[in-house]
Amino acid sequence: MIQKAIAAHGGSVLDTSVVTFDFRGAQFRLVHDEGRFRYVRRTTDSLGQTVREVLSNDSLYREVNGDTVSLSAEERESMNTTVNSVSYFALLPYKLSDPAVNAQRLGVDTVRSTPYYRVEVTFASEGGGQDWEDRFVYWFDTESYHMDFLAYAYGLGGDEEPGHRFREAYNVREIENVRIADYKNYTDTTITPSTIENYARRLSASTLQEVSRVELDSVRVTTLRDGR
Repeated sequence: MIQKAIAAHGGSVLDTSVVTFDFRGAQFRLVHDEGRFRYVRRTTDSLGQTVREVLSNDSLYREVNGDTVSLSAEERESMNTTVNSVSYFALLPYKLSDPAVNAQRLGVDTVRSTPYYRVEVTFASEGGGQDWEDRFVYWFDTESYHMDFLAYAYGLGGDEEPGHRFREAYNVREIENVRIADYKNYTDTTITPSTIENYARRLSASTLQEVSRVELDSVRVTTLRDGR
């Protein structure tokens, strides 16, 4: 089911691609090459300096005005989480094929008269990243396998206060056969981290509170050869 969803979102294109976009004042460049990856986040700090953060299979570093700077363990962890998280959500469900993913089908929900497969995803501790204890639920259209909704519970294993969110895709567009979406971000005080699968029912009942929007601007997708 997940493989069909990845294919429906343009996974074969993403396997060897360069995806660029702007997100909340930062420019991202995501490169994939048959399992190898290189993610770059570029920002300008309060002093007007260009900050470039790079995450790949085997490296993680920060440059300020072209010079590599030393990072504390806390700074490295924060940078890794930020860059990886934005990249992960931007290309969903592409990363759901990673070896650390544990997926379980929970059933079928009808949302706004459309049936969706409901799939829970958790992560193994090895290879699952700093937030491997977070829990996700995805809803895939039973015909198109498009991912129109997702819920997640965070802060389940660390110092962060636990919380949860539900996202609804909108402004869906296809760019070079890759499905890109923005998301409305909701919360509901009656939901708990252990009951996020109930979010879809709350959406149908119009009881959710919108807290933010996740929007990708100036999205561009090219093949690896053209985008180097």
